[in-house]
Amino acid sequence: MIALLRYQAALLLRSHRWLPPVILYAAWLAVGVQSGNPILNSFGYTAGVLVPVAAWLTRVCVTNEPPAARTCTAAAAGPGRAHLAVVLTSVCATVLLALIGTAVVLLLSDPRSADHVAVPVAPAALAGLLAALACLLTGTAIGALSNWPVLRSPGWSIPVGMFAALLLLVLGASPANAAVSGLVTGSLHGTITTPWLPLAGTVLIAAAATAVACALSSRRS
Repeated sequence: MIALLRYQAALLLRSHRWLPPVILYAAWLAVGVQSGNPILNSFGYTAGVLVPVAAWLTRVCVTNEPPAARTCTAAAAGPGRAHLAVVLTSVCATVLLALIGTAVVLLLSDPRSADHVAVPVAPAALAGLLAALACLLTGTAIGALSNWPVLRSPGWSIPVGMFAALLLLVLGASPANAAVSGLVTGSLHGTITTPWLPLAGTVLIAAAATAVACALSSRRS
């Protein structure tokens, strides 16, 4: 698996197709994370955008290999393991973005609530990072289910993936929405809600989505 991850990471870096989602994330941080903003609001802002960014990066990783190269990789390592390495590469790349976003918020934001109540930095950082993980796993699940081998037509996969990302950001029952809303609501009064339950839900959803994609890759390779 390590060799597969290194191979997929090298493909991702050399393709330069990671640039658009990374630029989107950087622009989002530059616009939304301003010096002196309440820290919990900033964490919610940076976490939410990871849903479409993770979905986009998953699509980039899934479609990086030409069909012939993908067939060779599947023959050598097994289609399920090869596809799992693709999804894990996307997760690792998005986790790196989440860590960078967390560091930017800690550097620039004011450790106070919207009504100027002091907010402890360490618990706020933990809540912000967990919310970011919940959002990126939600995006990963969307990317796994809206691309090959589940959806094989780019004409469907791109609009379906983007619509699902937006829907799960605003839908009240979504774990990603719950994680972000908990930060934003907590910022009103300086209370920190650590999103353990939303994170657990997104771990299960992402694992199930990846398992479905890996199983279908074995049948369609």
